[in-house]
Amino acid sequence: MKKNYLLRSFVALSAAAMLVSCEDDNGVKGTGNDFSGSAYIISATVTSGTSSSNYLVTTDDLTEGDITTVNTGTETDTGTYWLYYGDKYLYRLVYLQGNAGVTSSYILNSEGKAAARSNTYEAKRFTSYGFYDNYLITTSTGGLDSSLAEKESGNDYVPRGFLINYIDVDTQVIGSNSDYIWAEDYLGDGEFVTFAGLEQVGSRIFTAPIPMGMSHYGVVVFEEKIKYPELVKKESGGQGSGAYTAGELQWTQYPDQAYIAIYPNKDFNKDEVRLIKTDKISYAAGRNASQYYQMVWAADNGDVYVFSPSYAKSMTESVQRTSLPAGVVRIKNGQNDFDESYYVNIEEQTPTGGNSFLRSWHVTEDYFMLLMYDAPFGQSPTANQLAIFKGETGVLKYITGLPSASSVTSIGTMPYFEDGKAYIPILVENEDPAVYIIDAESATASKGISVQSTGITSVGRLKYYE
Repeated sequence: MKKNYLLRSFVALSAAAMLVSCEDDNGVKGTGNDFSGSAYIISATVTSGTSSSNYLVTTDDLTEGDITTVNTGTETDTGTYWLYYGDKYLYRLVYLQGNAGVTSSYILNSEGKAAARSNTYEAKRFTSYGFYDNYLITTSTGGLDSSLAEKESGNDYVPRGFLINYIDVDTQVIGSNSDYIWAEDYLGDGEFVTFAGLEQVGSRIFTAPIPMGMSHYGVVVFEEKIKYPELVKKESGGQGSGAYTAGELQWTQYPDQAYIAIYPNKDFNKDEVRLIKTDKISYAAGRNASQYYQMVWAADNGDVYVFSPSYAKSMTESVQRTSLPAGVVRIKNGQNDFDESYYVNIEEQTPTGGNSFLRSWHVTEDYFMLLMYDAPFGQSPTANQLAIFKGETGVLKYITGLPSASSVTSIGTMPYFEDGKAYIPILVENEDPAVYIIDAESATASKGISVQSTGITSVGRLKYYE
């Protein structure tokens, strides 16, 4: 399966970016002596050769000016994701394929600077994340205890289950699920799944279970559910997130459908989950290597919108390639099933009539922002454009006022939202990275603050709490 068409993610590495000097601080905006009790935090990366450093710099304004990391920022380790828990905490999540990564968190101190909190965490490998009440939750799918292996067939294949981390944001205590939560045959088709995104609506969690094919365990135990025997691997191959071994069936046999799992709380109890299915869209996840991007979002009125980029269009095998266009379905507020009257074809509203998207985010009301590809799957598309989708009308509008797509080398994956606007880092060739301000209602953009650095990984806002 192709992996070369994804735009470089939020850590933008540009050979043209110039490192700043200690004297390069004229005109820099900061909190200084004017600290008002809150500040915007920008996570910026400075790269020199093979060495990379990250800094959390503060400013009181994102709409204009220039800022430097020199003598102004708090140096930190680099992170994969920077997540804001409201205006109270900033979390640095680290993804290490197959291993635990060290996570840390930060507050805004009385001097208006970002400061590390006392605890760090070794979280299990994760592929998705979300907040629920006062917990930061990360999830992935992996092997369960070896005592559960399928031994009757003469092998030691271990079933896969959900690996869940719970970080209490206030007490700084990390825990994990104590009971086995099976991911095998989750949808009743013999395949195992992983979760893409966790969206809290009221007390409930909405997530998209993404079918991954059949593990070695599944091929043995659910042999009668193998739809295409020719897909079972005869030998090992692939690399990275696409690696496989002989005896497994990689990727789903059911690309023309999507499920949503609705849980009553954060416990992910298999006896309490409600699974709903639609054949209007393919599975609801954007993908980049092992990461599964959230496509399930609640509007301000409680309606839940489910986006599908139709990533399965990129599959090599024809039986695993979806015929469905990228689209959107909806679950009305308080309901337990899809709204049968609602469906939007995203692709037909794009310049080619066939473009999809990599990421999605809720901005405000029923406005959502999409990170769009510049060409259809199969044509090595690059995710270098942004658009606004309005849920109630189903209208997609490309955002005006952005740099030309051909000059964009990176668009941030962690925007900040405030007062109906999205603040998103963008790196353009031969320029310092900058924050662009997107007005959701008008689908227009303006350039905000620039950062003298190699790349911006996130932006957000924190308040000082005594």
